[in-house]
Amino acid sequence: MILHHFDMSPFAEKARLALGLKQLAWQSVEIPLVMPKPKLTGLTGGYRKTPVLQIGADIYCDTQRIALELDRRFPDPPLFPHGDAGLGIALAHWSDSAFFEPGAGLSMGVNTELPEPLLNDRKAFFEFMDFDRLPAELPHLWTQVRARASLVNRQLADGRAFVHGERPGWADICAYFPLWMVRMQIGVRADAALAPFTHLAPWEARVAAIGHGQRSALDADDAWVVARDSEPAVETAVDDDDPLGLAVGQSATVAPDDYGRDPVHGELAVLTVDDVCVIRRTDTLGRVAVHFPRAGYRVTAA
Repeated sequence: MILHHFDMSPFAEKARLALGLKQLAWQSVEIPLVMPKPKLTGLTGGYRKTPVLQIGADIYCDTQRIALELDRRFPDPPLFPHGDAGLGIALAHWSDSAFFEPGAGLSMGVNTELPEPLLNDRKAFFEFMDFDRLPAELPHLWTQVRARASLVNRQLADGRAFVHGERPGWADICAYFPLWMVRMQIGVRADAALAPFTHLAPWEARVAAIGHGQRSALDADDAWVVARDSEPAVETAVDDDDPLGLAVGQSATVAPDDYGRDPVHGELAVLTVDDVCVIRRTDTLGRVAVHFPRAGYRVTAA
């Protein structure tokens, strides 16, 4: 397994913790913080979000798709230890938007001396954020982060060790990563704002203790060699009752429907209520399968 990421990425922290919960060994390809990211987008076909998981010639985009693939390949220990996969996946959508977005706004607005290339990149990328209004929005953003943190604190108030009980899972990782981001980016001001929620810090320490598994470094060029020398392990499947009416082998485009809407083109291989996969054919890599979750992604006939 190869994770394409950078250490400061909050979404990559989700994937790293999932790998750690399953106690897996994996290889780390460090990608640039800002565009261009030619090795990453050359592999995905245009998708630029972080992280991306590579297993041979199969490329998994979006932490939701990464988590479910890890759970399918390595079911023990499970990411959904209490049989609550539906609720855990739904919580991911809440944390990825309602919790992450105000936290990201705070991180960008409070850190007023960000390098210009990073600031310009994020202005183009974070379409949900009005950078001109960030200074005036900071008090509101603090209220929104605290409101979400309060919900997590309330869930932990009965003394449970983790969000759904005594075993950690994907729900913990999803609720944890926005807090990890604001504490890392804002520091003591975040610590002070979150201090009233007394159940958070001990729980965060327990989640952090999960660790990241066994990590080793890999060069991006070597990851390309792995993709080139492998074949996608994908079984074609398109739901007969899918509302789009597309067929296996049809040329299609997949793109996120929130931000970072860079499209990926390929031949449709999978289109179900849960998953999307297109096959890309390139002179450099040969056949590569790029996988996405269905929820949160727009699929169109190319």
